[in-house]
Amino acid sequence: MAEAQAPSSPAAAPPPPRPRDPLRWCLALTGLYALVAGWRLATPSIPYFDEVHYLPAAREILSLWQTGEGAYINREHPLFAKTLIAAGLALLGDNPLGWRIMPWLCGVLAFIASVRALWHASHDRFATLAFAVLLGTGFPLFIHTRIAMLDIVMVTALAVAAWQFAVACARPEQGRWRLALTGIAIGLALGAKWNAIPLAMVPGLTFFAARAMAGRRRLLLSRRGAPVPGVTLIEAFVWLGLLPLATYAATFAPGYWLAEYLHPSPLAEQGLIAFHREIFALQSQLMTPHRYMSTWPQWVLNARGIWYLYEPVDGAQRGVLLIGNPVTMLLGLPALAWCLLRGVWAKDWARLAAALGYAASLGLWLIAPKPVQFYYHYFAPSFFLLAALALACSDLRRWRRGKWLALGIPAASVAVFAWFFPILAALPLAGPDSYTLWMWWDGWR
Repeated sequence: MAEAQAPSSPAAAPPPPRPRDPLRWCLALTGLYALVAGWRLATPSIPYFDEVHYLPAAREILSLWQTGEGAYINREHPLFAKTLIAAGLALLGDNPLGWRIMPWLCGVLAFIASVRALWHASHDRFATLAFAVLLGTGFPLFIHTRIAMLDIVMVTALAVAAWQFAVACARPEQGRWRLALTGIAIGLALGAKWNAIPLAMVPGLTFFAARAMAGRRRLLLSRRGAPVPGVTLIEAFVWLGLLPLATYAATFAPGYWLAEYLHPSPLAEQGLIAFHREIFALQSQLMTPHRYMSTWPQWVLNARGIWYLYEPVDGAQRGVLLIGNPVTMLLGLPALAWCLLRGVWAKDWARLAAALGYAASLGLWLIAPKPVQFYYHYFAPSFFLLAALALACSDLRRWRRGKWLALGIPAASVAVFAWFFPILAALPLAGPDSYTLWMWWDGWR
């Protein structure tokens, strides 16, 4: 009898198959999101909510390009996002489509960048596709894709930075140029709105922490180890520290030539560094209570929304209510706790990143010197919350009794999105009291 073949050793066992990249599904869902978010983009045909502040500033930038003259208005925010809106006006004209084409493009880019970031961070096919569904139907991204505000530009740049940093960590052979793109995106996020500051520091701090925890003797010059082998800490400081600052400074270039009544612009008179004192003072001066002001606990509980629009316009009563999807915003809270616990216990970096990214982006508003705050400040944290929920759904799917729940949560998000769609996309309503149909909480009124 032939001798029985000895079982192969564990060391000789082939590695488990790597999940297939769901790139085609990601692109298909991005196309679907672009179509839904772009449907009737020019409605309403009047500026609404904060468009009334940012469109005049964009028009002055456009005037500078066309005539060489323009006023420097809306000085409390940097220039990049308003410059993008001005580019839309130049491309399609000073009309509703021209106002919102750039925010729409940014929203579509934010969608695909966020989904791809989660894929490269987790290599979890189910979580990636679940995240695409949850993000597209989560309300805040959809609403801000359809309005000319600064927040969508900031969040898009942050999403691109997360995407490129995740690829740099997953594919070290591309690490150098991916880190450079990360730095540029961080600078553009800061150039859109200062709210990006906490998340702008995360890639650099992550790189430093990973190298410091490795305990290497040549901390600054070692090319070995996570998060991006082949790149030293000094080089990472160039890409993730100096390059973002240089990019941010470059976004102020139009401000040096903006003139008011043929006098030099305030930026040209004061210089870039000194001018930031004025920006900070303007950012901190909003003290008057506002009807829609809220606090961070209300954001977390999805208890206080903002009516961006509710009035007769374009021949019908229309409304746009900024809240989070009431299903996923609440289910995302235990998912964050789960991701934090599993991230620490199992050293699952994707889940830990979702929990810590949420804490970093929300933490700013716990200490910010701006006493009057609004729900749209929860825009960036909502991305991490939904990513955590998608990862938790993937974990549920591996549990024998949790498969249907893992599928049901994204399905419920789609159903609730469809129910609220009339007051997310400014569809015609029956009359002035129609809003009561969707008022599940008094804080949404």
